[in-house]
Amino acid sequence: MIMKKLLVVAGPTASGKTSLSIELAKLYNGEIVSADSMQIYKGMNIATAKPSDIEMSGIKHYLIDFLEPNESYSVGKYVEDASKAVDKIIEKNKLPIICGGTGLYIDSFLNGIDFVDNSANLELRAELNKIAEEKGIDCLLKMLLEIDPYSYMRLHEQRNQKRIVRAIEFYKTTGMTITEQNEKSRENESEYEYLIFGLKASDRQFLYDRINKRVDIMIENGLVEEAKEVLSSDLSETASKAIGYKQLKPYIDGEASLEECIEKLKTETRHYAKRQLTWFKRNKDIFWINIDELTTTGQQVDYIKGIIENKGFING
Repeated sequence: MIMKKLLVVAGPTASGKTSLSIELAKLYNGEIVSADSMQIYKGMNIATAKPSDIEMSGIKHYLIDFLEPNESYSVGKYVEDASKAVDKIIEKNKLPIICGGTGLYIDSFLNGIDFVDNSANLELRAELNKIAEEKGIDCLLKMLLEIDPYSYMRLHEQRNQKRIVRAIEFYKTTGMTITEQNEKSRENESEYEYLIFGLKASDRQFLYDRINKRVDIMIENGLVEEAKEVLSSDLSETASKAIGYKQLKPYIDGEASLEECIEKLKTETRHYAKRQLTWFKRNKDIFWINIDELTTTGQQVDYIKGIIENKGFING
């Protein structure tokens, strides 16, 4: 089987993934497939740091700005859509570059995880949600621990009711855990030959300072007005998780000062970046780039170019 070649640029928010991927696309005749679970939504531009047409520099981007905020989206749908986008890029004799910070999207795509469509049990799902409402989410977590300890370890800190319910529902419907299903699907040989580059900082405060500065710029660029518009619209459960809107809601509702809400937004964005780094650091295949050492995009491109040439990854 001829493997499909692609590059991956991953890392936490505000680490410079977008500009790096665009420069790589220019250098290697590439096009970019986004792996960002929030940039998929129309109208959610400033909060998600969605690249503008000018920033894209004429490089075609896929899976950005194509869904209404009231539409739900899944990891399985992402794998399907990203696979189609990569095939289109390859048909043009161009290099696909996956770029984003949603680790679950990236891992699921690269590993070719199969998502079973016949596992939905809406009656059971409603029953589990009712248990959460009446007895609390800890009751569901106890159930999950008994049937799928690995999913419990992954989900208990997030306390994401939808994912906890889904994990229990999956087990009770299929007879195997989501963890087992994912491991089974990973036994399939991947279609892709790839190099994955991750952005981080040796000094975590360097990244946090970038996050704080980015939030200030977002406020200057009109994030409050965007938040008012987004929060007044019908949001899917997926879109409602975007950082940048609910943190400003107390100010919009006249319940807190703008300064308090901005500080809350900075704090939650830093926490999100930490979770992203924790996810990506499990991947032993990532070539890490410290953005506080290679501080310019040009330096980062040169580093990546050296690895690509050393491995003979791209011919010609």
